Parts: sequence; C-alpha cells; structure tokens
Amino acid sequence: MEDILYVYGDSLYVNLTNKCPCRCTFCIRSQKEGLGTAESLWLDHDPTAEEVIAAFGDYDLSAYQEVIFCGYGEPMCALDTLLAVCRYLRGVGGVKIRVNTNGLGDLIHGKPTAPLLEGLVDTVSVSLNTSDAEKYNAVCRPSFGPAAYDAMLQFAVDCKRYVPAVKFSIVDVIPPDEIEICKQTAARLGIPLRIRHFSD
Repeated sequence: MEDILYVYGDSLYVNLTNKCPCRCTFCIRSQKEGLGTAESLWLDHDPTAEEVIAAFGDYDLSAYQEVIFCGYGEPMCALDTLLAVCRYLRGVGGVKIRVNTNGLGDLIHGKPTAPLLEGLVDTVSVSLNTSDAEKYNAVCRPSFGPAAYDAMLQFAVDCKRYVPAVKFSIVDVIPPDEIEICKQTAARLGIPLRIRHFSD
C-alpha cells in the first residue's frame, strides 16, 4: 500500500485518487513520464476508505506533525473516502489533518463542500495559482471552464467558516507582478498566502 500513504518530512501524506478536473501546465502529471510506477504515486485504483484506514496500521501517527491529503489527484474528487478517513483519524486523535486542494470541490460535486469539513479538518490549503480567471483557465485548464476561478475563491472563503485554518498557495513559476496581485487577492479575502518553490 505504498502508493496510498507516503512520508515527506515530518508529515504523512494520503494519496486518495488519480482523478483531477484540472490539467495544470506546471503539474508533475504534465511534466513526468512513467506514471505507472510505484515511485510516481500513480494508483492502480482509487482506494476505499477501508483500504486507506488499513494502510495506517503500518504507521505510528504520533510520529507525524500532520496527516495531509495530497497526491497525484485532487482529494476532493474522493470526497466520501476523505471524510470517512478523517472521521477515523479524529477517532484515533492526536494528529492534525490538512487537505491540499484545487478548491473546486463544489463544482465537482454540485453542492457546497466546505461545511462537510467542519470538525474533521484542521487546515485547508487552496491552490490559488494565478492572478485572475483568464490566466487561471490558461494555466490550470479546469474542465469547468471560466466558472472555476470564482468557485475556487468562494470555496476558500466558505472554508473560513468551517475550518480553523485556511490558506492559499501559489507556485513561483508565475511572474512577479502576478504574484503581487495574488498577494492582494489573498489579503482582500483575509486568507494567508504561501508562495511555494517549483520543486516543493
């Protein structure tokens, strides 16, 4: 079950799915060949909640700062599994839970998804990625088209009501002037911004 859970630094990552509604130009999925190898984290199938929970049996959760839902796919595509695993982790106790997401859960499922995270998730990190809707469509290439950017922003704002910590992230492959606009957007919405290096 090495593809389901993996360790990076002092965090334990959960890889739930290969599915993603975006085809981001900077994503490793667009950059790397050999996605069928174990090293790539490409899953043979989307694991059930029971399979994910069983995989935790090989790990001492007290050894990790966070359990982070983040893999080759968008974790909100596997929403029911994510929620079930979070409920399990809450029952075990003592570990912080973070979801790294493109913020398009509402469009994926056709309903508000932020309320479902209440009491289960400690931090949500939303990939802001670009400075406006036009650039977002060009860089992230979401299957939902022009509606995606505003939906992502709204999801992040909604999460502030239900999750203790919410933050935006961008990758430093975009120009400095766009990074500045992203900073302004994050400040306007009252959400901290993390600028990630391309290799992070």
